[in-house]
Amino acid sequence: MSPRDATASAETADRVARRELGLKRLHPHQREAVDAITAGRDTLAVLPTGSGKSAIYQVAGFLIPGPTVVVSPLLALQRDQVDDLAERGATAAALNSRIGARRRREILDAFADDELEFLLLAPEQLDNPEVAAGLRRARPSLFVVDEAHCVTEWGHDFRPAYLGLGRMREELGRPRLLALTATASPPVRDEILERLAMRDAAVVSRGFDRPNLELRVESAGEARAKLDRLVELVRELPDPGIVYAPTRRRAEDVADALVSAGVKAEAYHGGMPAARRTGIEERFLDGIDGVMVATTAFGMGVDKPDVRFVIHDAPSQSVDAYYQEIGRAGRDDAPATIILLYRPEDLSLRSFFASQRGVGRAALLAVGEALSAAGEGLTVRSLVERTGLRQRQVSGALGELEGAGVAVHRRRRWHDNDGAGDAAALLESLERRRERRTEVERRRVEMMRGYAETPRCRRQYLLNYCRTGRAAATEDAPPIAIGARVRHEAFGIGTVTGYEDGRLTAVYEEGGYRTVMAEEAMARGLLREES
Repeated sequence: MSPRDATASAETADRVARRELGLKRLHPHQREAVDAITAGRDTLAVLPTGSGKSAIYQVAGFLIPGPTVVVSPLLALQRDQVDDLAERGATAAALNSRIGARRRREILDAFADDELEFLLLAPEQLDNPEVAAGLRRARPSLFVVDEAHCVTEWGHDFRPAYLGLGRMREELGRPRLLALTATASPPVRDEILERLAMRDAAVVSRGFDRPNLELRVESAGEARAKLDRLVELVRELPDPGIVYAPTRRRAEDVADALVSAGVKAEAYHGGMPAARRTGIEERFLDGIDGVMVATTAFGMGVDKPDVRFVIHDAPSQSVDAYYQEIGRAGRDDAPATIILLYRPEDLSLRSFFASQRGVGRAALLAVGEALSAAGEGLTVRSLVERTGLRQRQVSGALGELEGAGVAVHRRRRWHDNDGAGDAAALLESLERRRERRTEVERRRVEMMRGYAETPRCRRQYLLNYCRTGRAAATEDAPPIAIGARVRHEAFGIGTVTGYEDGRLTAVYEEGGYRTVMAEEAMARGLLREES
């Protein structure tokens, strides 16, 4: 694009933003993404929470002739965006599980007849043959995947239904694809591009620094002492705020303790009935002050600008997840406080959760054997009926089987790819793949340890991780990357957690934390990086 064309494009995008969305102008990173997608390129926009990702797809949708499909994982977020578009005079509707069959047909007909510019839906809706057929009739020109990190199979917000989005896009004639997420380190970005089959994609990754967020880590004692300190902090800080707890039980205990201390607080987790969760979400989002005490079931897509603090009762499962969660504070650019209450023992719980992720062996074998025995393609619904598993289990198993190359998806049906019926070969292939994934997860947990324990600037640690996938380097780059596996002749296998003034620190599986002079140890053959 010539400089003159670029200027004209920016003026067009800004004019649409003013006319349709009431914005004075787009930020440079928004315009960069709009320019890429309107020029015909698939585009991945990795921008922090509160940076206006929705405006990117909305402006692009107005600029590109034809309708726009937006895959969004949260009903509350769909509702807010449809209401916002309607207030601005745009034609938009949402499809979700709360809509009846008649209304669903009306919406699909309007979309196919070009009477709707934007259609927002949850990824699970694409498993409905009527919805899929309606989208094929409409032939959308833009396919938007919001919260795109949900497609990463071992990501912190993985949604199995996201695995089918790349195939759905193929069925729709490969419209331009715009993927949006608030956080994705380089390895996660690569997986998003691969899973969504984005070819020659433009990657816009900007603006990770949030200077209005004060980052703090406090060492915590045992569970009771930590809870007392958490209550004390919440009472000191202005609300509204969010407290993240590692388990459902802990969320309820923390909420009870806050209420007993006179704090207006509610617990929120995935074990609650959907209607109750929705009510809690709406009260919090509608501007009522108070504290939300939640597991990570709450937060994705939250559009509440005035959250004044986020406190973590335990470390997140990865730096990616932590950055996403703290990004819900201070979206109005006013000061907000971020606090991690840290005990090294809490990382053991995260390591356990990481090792337990994925579908169980029995489910994998059941789905694999069903595909092999069928002799023909099966839908997800057919597999649910034949195996007796829940749809989420079947979807997760299919994702792993496809990744291992033993199952393939063609024409909206799943097929055995010469191997699903061989139980021994299947398990061997999947075990190798899981070992690699478990190693990735273990490194992510150690990177979280590095953030909590670093004596250096935590802001720089986060920024460097978001940009490169590694912890912040000091003035002299480490000879072995932070997060890498090493072997020391005396200490055994470990993971590098820090490097400063020539000293390399690693946590070893048997010996705990050890610090050595890196170059000397490597020159003497005492320390080496594991391949």
